[in-house]
Amino acid sequence: MAKLKIVKIGDDTLRTVCRPVEKITPRVLQLLDDMTETMRAADGVGLAAPQVGILRRIVVIEVEEGNVLELINPKIIAFSGENEGLEGCLSLPGQWGLVKRPMHVTVRALNRYGETVEYTGSDLLARCFCHELDHLDGKLYPDVAHRMLTAEEIEELRG
Repeated sequence: MAKLKIVKIGDDTLRTVCRPVEKITPRVLQLLDDMTETMRAADGVGLAAPQVGILRRIVVIEVEEGNVLELINPKIIAFSGENEGLEGCLSLPGQWGLVKRPMHVTVRALNRYGETVEYTGSDLLARCFCHELDHLDGKLYPDVAHRMLTAEEIEELRG
């Protein structure tokens, strides 16, 4: 496994719609492993392929330690409720915003074995599904944030 470089805001890769994965190859499997290592090293809970410069529809999420969800060509197939919460992003270090997302989200994707899987999540997992899948369509959370926090507000939250 290898730790990859995380692309930061301003890089056009983050604003590009990703292509579907046509075939699960050893390269795709290596990318899943490398993305997981990169996400963990950066202390994140989710990472999308464009955040490491790869324009493919691949996401990894780890809300519960040791339970990594690997999503290839994911799609949101159901959502309900509403929840406003704080969001940050590994590609926008030091920035935070308040974002309204669905309270419950179900996604369908392929796993590393090419099997169709479905996951339903609430609260943080639902938020991660929406946030990471937005990356695959070139969207960043400030695009949908109700409000971005000021430097003073961020410092207050840390204190």
